[in-house]
Amino acid sequence: MEVKDIVKKVKQIEIRTRRRTESTLMGQYHSAFKGQGMTFSEVRPYQNGDEIRRMDWNKTARFREPFVKVMEEERELTMMILVDISASMNYGTRNELKKDFVAEIAASLGFSAAGNNDKVGLILFADKVYKVIPPKKGKKHILAILSSILTAEYVPAESKIDVALDYLMNIFKKKSLVFLFSDFEDEYNEKLVKIAAKKNQLLGLRIFDEKDEEIPDVGFAHFIDSETGKKIWANTSSARWRYDFAEKQKQKIKNIKENFEKSSGHFLNINTADDYSKILYQYFKRK
Repeated sequence: MEVKDIVKKVKQIEIRTRRRTESTLMGQYHSAFKGQGMTFSEVRPYQNGDEIRRMDWNKTARFREPFVKVMEEERELTMMILVDISASMNYGTRNELKKDFVAEIAASLGFSAAGNNDKVGLILFADKVYKVIPPKKGKKHILAILSSILTAEYVPAESKIDVALDYLMNIFKKKSLVFLFSDFEDEYNEKLVKIAAKKNQLLGLRIFDEKDEEIPDVGFAHFIDSETGKKIWANTSSARWRYDFAEKQKQKIKNIKENFEKSSGHFLNINTADDYSKILYQYFKRK
């Protein structure tokens, strides 16, 4: 992709996502992800309805009238976006490639965070961590993150979610909002997910193409795993083979979702044909 094409694509995504973000997501994002605590702001005279626990007893005694402490939410948060750049993410059969869909969702999340003056960082990973953009604020920073996702070299290697989570926890000690994008085609360490979810607010987002779930009848077909290079022949005309494949996929995703939720994390399953803004809106609303 040439530079002018990258700039054009980034601009197109910015226009689409900013409209969605401002009209639907930003308010729910702010409500869902509150600050890390409360900090002192000022002291003022007591008003009907103020909580007794906010009383400033020293000032009350000195002036012989009630005063309360005003506290403000410590609003600033850090969002970390983890993106799987293994080769299976560079794939799509319907609307768009999985990687482009991820870029658009990441842009929506990033602009929501920027609208709340939160920092956003990026980790691109496959079999290892390939690129890290430390958390910063601002629209230009979000556009740089978006460009990095779009221009990444997608790697013919197994995706190792463990490596990304381990790196995150070792390098970024502050509790963060972690959005983990992958198609979850490869195995991962369930215990590490549990640790990461306890230290952060973790959301796994499985981005999938409809052909990841069900394979149509195309006769004898030669399948190549884009990550491992493994090749198999399969008779897709067999209704039993197609059924078994679909059921295995359903069970695998069910197990991943249960693992995330048992670990105090969350998990969303998003088709590239879905309206992701509605799915995220509902997720933020539930939180």
